[in-house]
Amino acid sequence: MKLVPLGDRVVLKQLVAEETTKSGIVLPGQSKEKPQQAEVIAVGPGGTVDGKEVKMEVKVGDSVIYSKYAGTEVKLDEEEFIIVKQNDILAIVNN
Repeated sequence: MKLVPLGDRVVLKQLVAEETTKSGIVLPGQSKEKPQQAEVIAVGPGGTVDGKEVKMEVKVGDSVIYSKYAGTEVKLDEEEFIIVKQNDILAIVNN
């Protein structure tokens, strides 16, 4: 099954959180927050949304940072995804 976002929506796959710090300290489960960094899996067509022309700025494969409480979590084929509007994406991470 494949997710195809509509309008200005983007499907993200959250990147796995680090379980240890760089200095080697193991973080217990409750102190970890979900990372706000994700990979773009699918991008909607953009177009006219709410009467405004929307150009999609992200593309499949981009690594992005998104708003903390943004989007809708979806589970499909045992994988978890987040569907957000493009304006909930704060930045593209360039490696």
